Amino acid sequence: MPAAPSYWLVKSEPAKYAFADLVRDGETVWDGVRNHQAAIYLRAMRLGDTLFYYHSQQDLAVVGLATVSKEAFIDPSDPAGRFVAVGVAPVRAFAHPVTLAAMKAEPALAGMKMFRQFRLSVIPVEPEEAKVILGLGGEAAA
Repeated sequence: MPAAPSYWLVKSEPAKYAFADLVRDGETVWDGVRNHQAAIYLRAMRLGDTLFYYHSQQDLAVVGLATVSKEAFIDPSDPAGRFVAVGVAPVRAFAHPVTLAAMKAEPALAGMKMFRQFRLSVIPVEPEEAKVILGLGGEAAA
């Protein structure tokens, strides 16, 4: 039996690369991550894992779903070749963006790593948390 997909939250400033940009492009390289803990998370991602696409700085909301389209490889934007990137493809926009305020108000999400490691751009999401976020976003399942 194949392993259940993992869930991750990836953050991007919409002014730099919004979810609409990902939809337009059809796929992108998730590069430029220079935090060692976030890089460890990128290395743990597997093909088909579900990504919650979070707009930071501006909207402060999960706005859509994406998927890992290519597992970790050397980040082409890192001249030293120490960090990795992954391929990311869009799945769909959320019917209802899930704001940071809504997530913080949800008791079932109180333990999210996002709230303890807020500065990281890549964060794992537990399956139970994923179900709650999907429900808040008007989604039945990833």
